[in-house]
Amino acid sequence: MLFLHTMSEPFVNKVAESGLLTIDLEKWYPRGETAVFDLKDYLFMGLILKEKDFREALKNFDWTVYQDKNVAITCTADAIIPVWAYMLVASYLQPVAADFIMGDEKELHRSLFLKNISTIDLSEYEDKRVVIKGCGETPIADYVYMEITKKLRPVAKSIMYGEPCSTVPVYKKK
Repeated sequence: MLFLHTMSEPFVNKVAESGLLTIDLEKWYPRGETAVFDLKDYLFMGLILKEKDFREALKNFDWTVYQDKNVAITCTADAIIPVWAYMLVASYLQPVAADFIMGDEKELHRSLFLKNISTIDLSEYEDKRVVIKGCGETPIADYVYMEITKKLRPVAKSIMYGEPCSTVPVYKKK
């Protein structure tokens, strides 16, 4: 069977007319340089943090290497680090770094992604049908999809996952 489309019948883009709003999470993917500040480099014999030596080392350190970077503050050695040591590093990083967290690079990425998602203006999704884009150029972690669902559920009319032409229903307001 052959179907011919005549010029008198315009094509209708049902996806475009559906009123669906698509969220591409790549838009909120963390950008910018990252770095790690590892306290293991300041341990005496790889085990102990000596306060006087640590303070002196931080005072003489060139903090501009972290200028406008997102920094993970961690200790990769198996040592007990006092809370004040992380606080002291934070006091030096605060004026130069774009952002910093206590944790590794993976935790830094997660923190930055969640921070970016928290900036979404939910008012534009109020009582709307929303599709969370499911595939793209950049791999998006599962926790990001969960977080966007948590944010949208109180306001959206419905939430779907996938592409506008092929979606999986996640939530529908009753």
